[in-house]
Amino acid sequence: MGNEIQLISDGDGLAVIGDPRAVERFLVSEGLPSKDLGLPRLGSVLTVGTAAAQAGSEIAANSGRWVQLTKESAQLVHKHGLMPTKTPGVSHAMVGDPGSIHKWLQIDKASMVGNPALLAGAAGLMAQLAMQQSMKEITDYLATIDEKVDDVLRAQKDAVLARMIGVGFVIEESMTIREQRGRVDEVTWSKVQGAPATIAETQAYALRQLDALAEKLERKAAIGDLAKAAREAESKAQEWLVVLARCFQLQDAIAVLELDRVLDASPDELDGHRVGLRNARQNRLELISRCTERLLARMEAAAGRANAKVLLNPMDSPAVVKSSNHVSAAIVTFHGRLGIEGDRQSSEARRWTDAAKEARDKALETGADGVDAARRLGNDTFDRAKWATGKLSGRVGGWALRRRGEDDELKEKSGDA
Repeated sequence: MGNEIQLISDGDGLAVIGDPRAVERFLVSEGLPSKDLGLPRLGSVLTVGTAAAQAGSEIAANSGRWVQLTKESAQLVHKHGLMPTKTPGVSHAMVGDPGSIHKWLQIDKASMVGNPALLAGAAGLMAQLAMQQSMKEITDYLATIDEKVDDVLRAQKDAVLARMIGVGFVIEESMTIREQRGRVDEVTWSKVQGAPATIAETQAYALRQLDALAEKLERKAAIGDLAKAAREAESKAQEWLVVLARCFQLQDAIAVLELDRVLDASPDELDGHRVGLRNARQNRLELISRCTERLLARMEAAAGRANAKVLLNPMDSPAVVKSSNHVSAAIVTFHGRLGIEGDRQSSEARRWTDAAKEARDKALETGADGVDAARRLGNDTFDRAKWATGKLSGRVGGWALRRRGEDDELKEKSGDA
C-alpha cells in the first residue's frame, strides 16, 4: 500500500494497518502510544475464499498497531472521518501521506471500504486487546486496595468463592499457555470450558451480598441502628467489590480465550462471536452498575437522614456520613476501573455546632416574630381599651350631668314648698 494505511475502529480501539514504516510515521505524527495488533495471527487462518486470500496477502505485506481509544485518539477518528462498514460496530478509512505537505489525507471513501475478511479478523484482535487492557486496569485497581486481594478472598469461607478462586488459577494457566503458543488449542480450551458458570455464580452471590447491605440501610429508622448498618456496609462493601472485580477480570480472560479458539476452529464465525461477547459484556456491566448504584443511593439517603438529625445525635450522625462517603468513594473508583460512567459528590457531615447554631437562629427568629406580634397585639389592645374607656367616660359623664340636673330640680321644688 506504500504510503497508504488503513484505520479501523470498533469503538474501543483503533487499528492502524499498513507498511511498517508508514504505520510508524503515522503514529509518531499523531503522538499516539500503541501496541502490536498481532496481525500475523490472522494469516494462518484466513485462507478460504477470495476475500480471505486477499486479506492474507495484505497481512503478509503489512503490520498493525492497536491504539486504545481515549479522548485524544477519539478525536483522531473523528478527524479522519471513518465510515461504518458491513462488519457490525466497525468503521474504516484509508489515509495517505502525500509527503510534500506532511499531512495525512483522507482517500476516497466510496472506493476503499476495506476487505470484509480483514475487517472481521482485525476486529476480533482488537476486542482481545481491549479486554486485556481492561484486565490490566482491574489488576492495577486491586493492587491499590490496602488489603491484599488474596487475603480478602482467602478470608471468605463460602464454597462459591472457593470454586471461583480455583477457576482463576486454571484460567491464568491457560492464558500463560496462550502467550507461549500464540493460540488456544482443544486441550487448553477443555480446561476452562466450565469456568463461565462458576464465575457467573460467584458474581450473582456477590451482587446479592451488596443488595443485602443496601436493604439493611433502608430498613433502619433509628440513627443508632443506621450507624451500625453503615459501619457494616463500610467494612463489607469493599470486599464484595473486590470479588466482583475479580469475576469481571476472569470473564474477560475467558472471552480472550474464546475468540482465539473460534479463530482457530471456525474463523468464519469470529465476527458473530465477537459481537455476542461484546453484548454479553455490556449486559454484565449494566447489571453490576444497577446493583452498585442502588447501594450508592441507600448510602446517600442514610447520610441525608443522619444530617437532618445531627443535633440530637452528635456522635452517630457524623459516623453515618463518614461510612457513606467511604463506601461511595470505593464504588466510584470501582466504576472507573470497569468503565462504568457516573458522577457522585460526597455528602458533607453537618457539624453539631452548625446544626445547633441553625436551631438557635431559627429560635431567635421565631422569638423576634413573637415579640413583634406581642407588641402589635399590645398596641391594638391599648388602642381598643383607650377607645372603650373614652366611650365609657362619655357615657358616665353624660349620666352624671343628667343626675346633677335632676338633683337641682328637686332642690328647687323643695324650696318652693
